[in-house]
Amino acid sequence: MYIKRYLEDQIEKRFFKNKIIIIYGARQVGKTTLVKKLLGKYQNKFKTLYLNCEILSVRENLKIPEPIRLKSYFEDAKLVVLDEAQKIENIGLILKLLVDTYPEIQIIATGSSSFEINNKINEPLTGRADKFILYPLSIEEIGQNQNRFEIEARLDRIIRYGLYPETYFLPEKQASFRLDEISSDYLSKDILNFEGIKKSRIIIDLLQLLALQLGGTVSYHEIATQLGISRITVQKYIDILEQAFIIFTLRAFSRNLRKEISKSVKIYFYDIGIRNSLIQNYNPINLRADVGGLWENFCLLERLKHNHNHQILANYYFWRTYDQKKVDLIEEKQGRFNLFEFKWKNTKAKIPQEFMKTYKGSNYHLINKFNYWDLLKV
Repeated sequence: MYIKRYLEDQIEKRFFKNKIIIIYGARQVGKTTLVKKLLGKYQNKFKTLYLNCEILSVRENLKIPEPIRLKSYFEDAKLVVLDEAQKIENIGLILKLLVDTYPEIQIIATGSSSFEINNKINEPLTGRADKFILYPLSIEEIGQNQNRFEIEARLDRIIRYGLYPETYFLPEKQASFRLDEISSDYLSKDILNFEGIKKSRIIIDLLQLLALQLGGTVSYHEIATQLGISRITVQKYIDILEQAFIIFTLRAFSRNLRKEISKSVKIYFYDIGIRNSLIQNYNPINLRADVGGLWENFCLLERLKHNHNHQILANYYFWRTYDQKKVDLIEEKQGRFNLFEFKWKNTKAKIPQEFMKTYKGSNYHLINKFNYWDLLKV
């Protein structure tokens, strides 16, 4: 079953504007399905071309930065997809030459590792590219095909197996097997091939430590001590994992109050299923001790997806004070704050009055498993 992605219309609106379109996203998140869907819309209007840049012959034909040679390889295609474009040598220069020489050709380049493709294209393509990030499915996107009651019936499953397009429709046993394959691909194809990563066991141990600390603050110093590596190396590896769309970091909010903790970070996963694969725990929610962290990750990620899908710009933080007051997510938009507290059960939480008085005009929202659709309304 194809679930339409919100980015589909946004990307299509940017066609033929004399810019390269770049789509970032993790492996298996649906980039290839999305670009092939876009190609299919135009194949009866003009010639389109899909090229998988992981194929050696494709890379060989595209690696020489000579516009006439490149265009002859495209033949008379007007819409060209370069899937996993970071595999092409000199990709930034090649894309620059194409968009400057043949602006009538719309090129879409995809990449599963922004550290690779960004390093290769940023300077050559300054002002010549529109960039998009494709996340795993959102409940909002699934809601186009299923009603809320159907999604709520699968909520336990979503929190265990995540929202990768392929795994969402698989039976549980097959879903866990496929998630294990995807997480293995992350390590073997994206992370461990990156220059500077020499010890695979450390990366795996680091990811497992981060998975076990889900929902809590993370100390780089403590992780470094546990892994027997330097704090700088921990920061470097975490940055690489972020660039590969495996994890993302939330930083502490601190502006006016002396009690505010300012140097802590929290780390979440772009897909909960991958997180559960790393610690090999797909147990039902009623048997888990980590449901609080899982729910927090799920809600926070759905909020980020919603804003990204609707092109809403915001800054994101968490808030802690030395006297144990807290907010799970602070969203800053146009100088105003939305505060979110995430509770799996329908339990009460104390409104952070000190924050509300200090940062006037803030709005507070308590999100639990009974009202989580409110994440899409605020």
